[in-house]
Amino acid sequence: MSRRRWRPIPALAGLLVLVLSASVAGTATAGPPRPGRVPLTELTVVSEQVAFGLQRPIALTGLPDGRMLIAEKRGTVRAYHPDTGLAAEPVLDLTARVDTSGNERGLLGITPAPNFARTGMLYVAYTSLPDGELTLARLPINAPERLQVLLTQEHAEYNNHNGGQVAFDRDGYLYWSLGDGGHANDPYKAGQDLGTLLGKIVRIDVNRSCGAKPYCVPRDNPFVRTPGARPEIWLYGLRNPWRFSVDKVDNSLWIGDVGQGLVEEINHIRPWQRGANLGWSCREGTPVFDPEQCRPGVKYTDPVFEYEHYMTESCSVTGGVVYRGSATPEAWGTYVASDYCSTLAFAVRPKPWGGYESAIIGNFPIQPTAIDADVHGELYALSDLPGWLSRVRFERVQPTPTSEPANR
Repeated sequence: MSRRRWRPIPALAGLLVLVLSASVAGTATAGPPRPGRVPLTELTVVSEQVAFGLQRPIALTGLPDGRMLIAEKRGTVRAYHPDTGLAAEPVLDLTARVDTSGNERGLLGITPAPNFARTGMLYVAYTSLPDGELTLARLPINAPERLQVLLTQEHAEYNNHNGGQVAFDRDGYLYWSLGDGGHANDPYKAGQDLGTLLGKIVRIDVNRSCGAKPYCVPRDNPFVRTPGARPEIWLYGLRNPWRFSVDKVDNSLWIGDVGQGLVEEINHIRPWQRGANLGWSCREGTPVFDPEQCRPGVKYTDPVFEYEHYMTESCSVTGGVVYRGSATPEAWGTYVASDYCSTLAFAVRPKPWGGYESAIIGNFPIQPTAIDADVHGELYALSDLPGWLSRVRFERVQPTPTSEPANR
C-alpha cells in the first residue's frame, strides 16, 4: 500500500465525484438479481471490533475450521476464532526470513491451499531478507522449516509497491500480485513491460512441477507464446495492486490498484479478459499519466470504478471482496472496498443486464489494510496501526422519501 501526502483542493459544496466506466470495461454477466437484493443506497456497513493487540496486521484469510489467520507485517501469523478470540501466541513465525525495512515491506499475503483441511498447506507472499526480493512460497502451517520458495522477483532499490496478495481461483490456480518496483512515476517502466513480473498479477499451477520449476504455467495463460514475455503473467499495467480477490461464483478478479496522486481505481476482470492491460503507467485510472508510455493500437481496460483524492480525502485504495455470505441476502453479490485514509466503504455491483452501480455505504474502521471473508462468506477487516480486527456486517436502511408533485 502506498502512503503519501497531497495538497487538498477544496471540494465544490461537498460534491463527491465517483466515476464509473463500465461501458469500456465490458458487459457484466451477473445474471438476474437474487431475491431480496436491494439498491446499494439502501445498504450500510457496520463494524464491530472483535480483537485488538495485533502488530501491524496486513492480511487475513479464512480457514475451513472457522478460524481467521491474520498476517502481521513483521512476519508472524495469528489465529482468531469467533468462539475463543485471538490466540495469544503466533501459529507461524517467519520473522527470520522477512525483510521489514521500510513501511511497505514485510509479510504481505497469506492463503490456505484448497486442500488445507487435509494438508495444512499455506501459501505466503513476503519481501525476503536481505534485500526485499518479492517472494512467493508455501509451507505446512505446523512445519515452517519445510518452507519452499516457488517464485521470486528482484525488488531491491525501493521499498514500496510490493503488491503481495495471494489467492486461489475455483480451478485451483494460484494468483499473486506484484507492484511496479516502487518510488514514483514507474521508474523502471515496468507496468507495460511483459519481460518482468513487476506491475503484474501472475497465475500459476502449484499442483504440478515443470522441469526445475516447482510449478507449471497453465497453457491458457495469455503470454505463453509471446516472445520475451514472462509466461506466468495473467494481467499487466498495474501500479500497486493492494488487495485483489477472486469471486468463486464466476472466477473473476476484483482488483484495487493504488494510484499515484490523483485517482484510485477498482478493476473487475473476468477469465475471458486474461492478458488485459490495465493501463499503468500510460494511464492512472482513466486519465493519461505518461503519454510516452502510451502506445498506438494498444487496448487499455478501464476500471469499473475510480475516485479522486481531493473529493474524498483519500490516499490509497484497499481492495476488498464480493459478499457471498448468508447473513444479509440483500447484499449478496456486492463488492466492497475502502481507502486507508478516508475509510469510506465503496460498494460496486454489476447490473443484471450490463454496466455497474456504485455507492458509498458508510465507513470501515480506521486505517483498513485488508478486507476478507471467513469460511461462511462473512466479512472481517483489519486496522493497521491500532492493531484491530473487526467483524463487518451490512444493515438495510430505509430510503429517504421524496415529495412527488400532485397530478394535475
